[in-house]
Amino acid sequence: MKILQVQALKDNYIYILHGGGQTAVIDPSLAAPVQDILIKEGWQLDYILNTHHHWDHTDGNIELKTATGAKIIGYKGDEKRIPGIDIKLEDGDVFPLCGTDAKVMFIPGHTLGHIAYYLKGVNSLFCGDTLFSLGCGRLFEGTPEQMFTSLQKIKSLPANTKIYCAHEYTESNGKFALTIFPDNQELKVKMDEVKYLRKQGKPTIPSILADEIKTNPFLLAQNVLQFTDIRIRKDNF
Repeated sequence: MKILQVQALKDNYIYILHGGGQTAVIDPSLAAPVQDILIKEGWQLDYILNTHHHWDHTDGNIELKTATGAKIIGYKGDEKRIPGIDIKLEDGDVFPLCGTDAKVMFIPGHTLGHIAYYLKGVNSLFCGDTLFSLGCGRLFEGTPEQMFTSLQKIKSLPANTKIYCAHEYTESNGKFALTIFPDNQELKVKMDEVKYLRKQGKPTIPSILADEIKTNPFLLAQNVLQFTDIRIRKDNF
């Protein structure tokens, strides 16, 4: 499977997947850059996957659907908030996608209808705005308990899982993380790598779950109280 990472807006990532005779896009904030790649590669878009309803993940839905006839996939509980939704899925559902199977993980917190797509065949998680490298999403709709539980679900995946989040926030997240864990040597090493990549204009995503477990303050939180304290401090950072 090919996984193309497309930068859009200021710091969004759109992902285009191609394999097994199918093409899919995840969280298209814009249609134009996706259409440019489809034309360049000669690919026909089959599916549009959304992790949640926010505009910077769904604004390209209708234009892409109209142009290609692709089916839009999203969380059943958010069917009124996902533009153009055709296929409504729930936690634990598995469906064939680009030559492998995609499993739906319900991970509320950032929003009440947030899901992720875990592709076991390529050991990759597309998690939208729930888990970022060295951070996690703000709690716009959910509770700290929901987000903490969602992050524990992600932590249970294989340690070498590649984490494809939807924003390039790693460097700013890392600056905050160092205020929480200033003596974390693995975090310091990771931040050196992050700074080097960003100076080169390169993405820091995907990250690896094992690294996040060692360096991400929200995954290092041992309980909901610790998580809540860190989240409040991050919101005010």
